[in-house]
Amino acid sequence: MEKVLFLKPYFSHTIWGGKRLREEFGYDEPGDDIGECWGISAHPAGESIVMGGEFDGRKLSELWSGHRELFGNAEGDRFPLLIKIIDACDDLSIQVHPDDAYASIHENGSLGKKECWYVLDCPEGGEIVAGHNASSKEEMESMIDNGEWDAFIRKVPVKPGDMIQIDPGTVHAITAGVCVLETQQSSDITYRLYDYGRLMNGAPRQLHTAQSKDVIIVPDLPSEDRIKSFQGDGKPGITELISCDKYTVSRVICDSEMSFETDADFLCATVIKGEGSVFDTRVVKGSHMLITKEGAEKVLLKGNMELIVSRT
Repeated sequence: MEKVLFLKPYFSHTIWGGKRLREEFGYDEPGDDIGECWGISAHPAGESIVMGGEFDGRKLSELWSGHRELFGNAEGDRFPLLIKIIDACDDLSIQVHPDDAYASIHENGSLGKKECWYVLDCPEGGEIVAGHNASSKEEMESMIDNGEWDAFIRKVPVKPGDMIQIDPGTVHAITAGVCVLETQQSSDITYRLYDYGRLMNGAPRQLHTAQSKDVIIVPDLPSEDRIKSFQGDGKPGITELISCDKYTVSRVICDSEMSFETDADFLCATVIKGEGSVFDTRVVKGSHMLITKEGAEKVLLKGNMELIVSRT
């Protein structure tokens, strides 16, 4: 059995995208509006393709369906995670995601969308939108209906190395200049609440006001419950960044050679700094890979690099 599957990403071009994903991560993708790199994805809206080895050219969803042994025979009707790198050249729309129950009923059986962001880069004094300031459902609806966005949305400061948990029902947005690695459920359901009045092809983008009001958490959680800082000292080793019912995400720093053992059915891994090798295959900043059940039992790394590693 192959220990690691290297994946070719899918790229999403957006109104708020830019060039950083090509210029800083080396991806061979044209255009100056590259917003998202779906590095590890089996979602039908944008799939990763295996590069090299026995399964060269196969979609990740095909392997989940036909070669479940690669994933430790994990259960589920679809691959559960989606790993992205998101570069915001401009502000993203203010949005919110549903949970599994709401999405299953209202979005044709889709999963909901719980996600987290690890901040790779941001401007000095950078901020993101995470939460709102309404104290009741009535106040929330009034502030939305009256366009009181400055009073409604909650902006919080961020730095590289911060981890932000975005549970379903959380009003959120990445802002201009912020680049994150996102780990999320395999879902593409987003309810757009506010888009700054921008036009796309001469018309405003669709809003989902009614759905957003349905799912927004009221009252909101304190901001400190959502953000953890992992500036760290760069010492080699493994740091767990966040763990919830959908995923556990860790940062791995290797400065020469290391190994680690897990009981995971599979691991999703992305190189965010440096270069080296995984099971003697060279990787660089921006490399995405799925480490199979056999590989996850003992992962071998060499080089000087940082990775974000996720598991269910």
